[in-house]
Amino acid sequence: MSLSARRVTLPAITPIVLQKRVIKVYSEDETSRALEVPSDITARDVCQLLILKNHYIDDHSWTLFEHLPHIGLERTIEDHELVIEVLSSWGMEEDNKLCFRKNYAKYEFFKNPMYFFPEHMVSFATETNGEISPTQILQMFLSSSTYPEIHGFLHAKEQGKKSWKKIYFLLRRSGLYFSTKGTSKEPRHLQFFSEFGNSDIYVSLAGKKKHGAPTNYGFCFKPNKAGGPRDLKMLCAEEEQSRTCWLTAIRLLKYGMQLYQNYMHPYQGRSGCSSQSISPMRSISENSLVAMDFSGQKSRVIENPTEALSVAVEEGLAWRKKGCLRLGIHGSPTASSQSSSTNMAIHRSQPWFHHKISRDEAQRLIIQQGLVDGVFLVRDSQSNPKTFVLSMSHGQKIKHFQIIPVEDDGETFHTLDDGHTRFTDLIQLVEFYQLNKGVLPCKLKHYCARIAL
Repeated sequence: MSLSARRVTLPAITPIVLQKRVIKVYSEDETSRALEVPSDITARDVCQLLILKNHYIDDHSWTLFEHLPHIGLERTIEDHELVIEVLSSWGMEEDNKLCFRKNYAKYEFFKNPMYFFPEHMVSFATETNGEISPTQILQMFLSSSTYPEIHGFLHAKEQGKKSWKKIYFLLRRSGLYFSTKGTSKEPRHLQFFSEFGNSDIYVSLAGKKKHGAPTNYGFCFKPNKAGGPRDLKMLCAEEEQSRTCWLTAIRLLKYGMQLYQNYMHPYQGRSGCSSQSISPMRSISENSLVAMDFSGQKSRVIENPTEALSVAVEEGLAWRKKGCLRLGIHGSPTASSQSSSTNMAIHRSQPWFHHKISRDEAQRLIIQQGLVDGVFLVRDSQSNPKTFVLSMSHGQKIKHFQIIPVEDDGETFHTLDDGHTRFTDLIQLVEFYQLNKGVLPCKLKHYCARIAL
């Protein structure tokens, strides 16, 4: 018996090659950058590419936005979303944009849930024993068994009409409902308004102008497939805190644990951007800063809050006595007595300074980058050309503080507290209030900057 070898031809294995697309991403100053990306790239990976290419520091707040200027809408593209899928829903004639900027509030509800769920807007589908903390409310959103109900009045744009109607709404895991009879939650009085699976939630940028909204706190549901303005379901809240609560709850109900995974593991994108190739984040934890006294032979921590505040004020006063040395126009040190004009203009190169912008524009920039405590910018005052204004976010509200010039022995200083603490220039002032709360409601933490790509 003879054995013969038999050749078996195996079918060739064709490697899967991902198609690449060129996308254009815009910054706030309308500069843009074209990127060639694979078809499965996520929003987080696009941000990562731009961070690396522009040598930005990654503090996990960089965000990709979908901007629809023709209908005045914008939304955060979640870190896990596929960018090419977002682009596929755009019509050929639309001038939609991908925008890249910071959004400090993107995951702020995981850090400070107490700011996002006001007691008067939250109820529970089942009876609860005792008070429910904001952290427990957040955990309920991430749970598949229980959930909190968000309820309250919203203005709704009537379908096919220009008019708006104030209606009582109720948000549940199955969707958004409205009551046909006052504030009744009985099933026979509830009508379905919108679900989350086939829709995306957008913020209205110009609701009053484009849609005749009664307030500036608009948002809407838009089908995530191509659709016209008639398919929009427009809503409008009475205040920013209310709108933030609705938007946050809808995001949590739509994406659930995926949002938490995005927050905890920001680098696990589909296209495999590695955290090893990223520059380390340079930041100072607020909890790691303590008041110190170095006047004696040994340094000591100042534990008494009153003493710490007194030292902070004394330090601010001492700064103006030192005689500020700054680099002149040609790079040479210039004495403070000869450089008042230089000190007055040195802040113009700072990323937190916005020249002649209005109060409304300042508020828009801060809202865009997130109503997180300590988000700020400095701008020229429109009412008084000799003064400046510090605009900042605190408690989900924007507050404005006038920076007044004061003169002493022929020198000009800047102050926020009627001259008790004086600074030779705005840079010193900002640096001081980044470390000391002083007369402000909180320390300055994140500056609003218009980045260029």
